[in-house]
Amino acid sequence: MIMKPLSRIKIKTWPLLLLLFFIPAPVPAMEVDDCLGCHGDVEMVGADLLINLEKYDHTAHAQMGCLTCHESVTDAHPDDGVAVTKAACLDCHEEVGAQYLATKHAEYAACKDCHNPHEAQGLAAVSAPQMNQQCGTCHSAESVVQAHQEWLPQADLHISALPCITCHTSSKGYKIVLNITQKQQQRVFGDYVFPSYADLSTVAGGKSIRSLIDINNDNLISLAELRTFNRNPKYQDLRLEGTLVPSMLSHDLSTLESRYDCTFCHASGPKSLQTSFVALPLPGGNYEQIAVEKGPVLEALYGTPDFYMSGSTRNASLNIMGLLIICAGLVMPIGHGTLRFLTRKNRQHKGE
Repeated sequence: MIMKPLSRIKIKTWPLLLLLFFIPAPVPAMEVDDCLGCHGDVEMVGADLLINLEKYDHTAHAQMGCLTCHESVTDAHPDDGVAVTKAACLDCHEEVGAQYLATKHAEYAACKDCHNPHEAQGLAAVSAPQMNQQCGTCHSAESVVQAHQEWLPQADLHISALPCITCHTSSKGYKIVLNITQKQQQRVFGDYVFPSYADLSTVAGGKSIRSLIDINNDNLISLAELRTFNRNPKYQDLRLEGTLVPSMLSHDLSTLESRYDCTFCHASGPKSLQTSFVALPLPGGNYEQIAVEKGPVLEALYGTPDFYMSGSTRNASLNIMGLLIICAGLVMPIGHGTLRFLTRKNRQHKGE
């Protein structure tokens, strides 16, 4: 290729070259990493604008990018002094918003009061206690137990074991979610807590924690695998705790009449209670759910098909009568056995 000497470039092209020389070079568009580079550092943006990178990275919002909700951010932010706009939640969540705005809660709490958009997770990615954290902001556990114990037997046990939305939404479909819990160490009768990913990785000996229960690694936990895990002496400090969780998310917080019926939950066999998942923690603190073979999981875990041990009822008088009947039934065999034990020597002499 033959290059033209500089002196031979046409005179009329010089103004164009000078103009290009003084035009500033284009600045690369603001990327997510640019945003998080500052907003992931508390010293740069302060606590109010800080984003927890680990939690944010696992949200659906992270996949959309920062500028989807903050359109006014320019490449010169924050030096340009332009105020940062925020998208309204209802721009995307119109159906959910319509459900919520029809509830009494909407008078007291907006979306952001319950959901941090930089940490919001889907229903399948959080544990039952995490689901209740938003409710606990306004409703203390003590007040909730006190309000329920007027009609609900063992209210404290129910409140601690169930997500609030299991009863207080209009969702009709439910699934059983089984979480692995771990006994607190150094306590013979220690409480069971939700272990972290690191805790279960230690139990798994460096292998995938899924291998603890999904033995053949086919991404489906059979009832036999569930039973094997539950009875394995190696995992004596672990146990499975199940809870009912709505299969579909709803912000209609009305309570259906069926939730006052004990047999809605405490029955074995209905098809609606044979869809189950095991929730396992992930490194970021959220959860993944693995499907369980359809069937009665309680039967697989405890070997008591079609059996449910009843406890107290909603009627205090009936509870006392039931306790007296049980005590009366125990008096005869225990009393008879005790008398025979105390008189065993007398019977030996008669035999001689």
